[in-house]
Amino acid sequence: MPSVVVVGTQWGDEGKGKIVDILAGKARHVVHSQRGNSAGHAIVVGQKEYKLHLIPTGILHPETRCCIGAGCVINPEVPLQVIDLSKAAKDKE
Repeated sequence: MPSVVVVGTQWGDEGKGKIVDILAGKARHVVHSQRGNSAGHAIVVGQKEYKLHLIPTGILHPETRCCIGAGCVINPEVPLQVIDLSKAAKDKE
């Protein structure tokens, strides 16, 4: 089974989130495999912007399963903030 791995070798924004979002449309799984929540990246779909810090960018593709790997450090506040933001965005629809 073929796999694609996107690895960042720089500190800061190097476009990993954008590349993963492009590839995620054809992926079954997207895994955030290490480190903790990042400074974040924004994904724009139509007129909506989604800011993600811990959840993999593949979350916007309904057929793609997203996972947070065992190598990640999770600040419990971050997933709760993402859930709150997602609910607020859905309520605006």
